[in-house]
Amino acid sequence: MSENLDLVRSIVAYWERGDFSRADWADPEIDYVFPDGLLPGSWTGLAELKSGFRDWLAVWEGARYEATALRELDPDSVLVLARYRGRGKTSGLEMEQLGQLASVFHLQGGKVTRLIVYLKAENALAELGLAPEGDSS
Repeated sequence: MSENLDLVRSIVAYWERGDFSRADWADPEIDYVFPDGLLPGSWTGLAELKSGFRDWLAVWEGARYEATALRELDPDSVLVLARYRGRGKTSGLEMEQLGQLASVFHLQGGKVTRLIVYLKAENALAELGLAPEGDSS
């Protein structure tokens, strides 16, 4: 198992406990990207990463992260498929209704240099040229 996969597993373990406060895993100039979903955009640097996470979490009650699969794509990138649990503070939307999401971690020198979070896992899989889970075609 690679060091990068181990690092992503450790990040995910914190997120699954509801701890989104750590950023020691992130490169100081990290690119944080939401290419789809409710709030598409991109941010650069630790301050913007923290702000982006804070803004995302602020609209949800009881937000919980649950990884369903981790996959090393190449030596420098890891795909995580996951689900969020919780409810929109204003909308009442159950996060589970959003379906499965995907995060692609790009790593270099023991740090995450780019984190792309797709609200729809199928968008990430299509962009990566991967078949959806359970699809044998």
